[in-house]
Amino acid sequence: MTRTPTTTGTTEFAELHDLIGGLRQCVSSLRARYGDSPAMRRIVIDADRILSDVDLLDTDVSELDLAGATVQQSGEKIVIPDTQYDSEFWRDVDDEGVGGHNRS
Repeated sequence: MTRTPTTTGTTEFAELHDLIGGLRQCVSSLRARYGDSPAMRRIVIDADRILSDVDLLDTDVSELDLAGATVQQSGEKIVIPDTQYDSEFWRDVDDEGVGGHNRS
């Protein structure tokens, strides 16, 4: 199975997909020759898992490339005071994982 890369400059992914396609053809030939033994099923599953992992990596790289291209620095600094927050502001808020422990 040959795929076109989803990100710019990913000829390595295209080459890897071609190699995995060759691997899957070899595995299919071996399976036809030696049958559906447990060892052969493991090899088929491993080859499929390799392809799936490469697809996930390709997606992750695409998302990282996209995220890196859209990040902009605003340059604006936000001052956070050292004073305590108004407790009324947090009155109806539950602590994460604890629930409503302050409620009566």
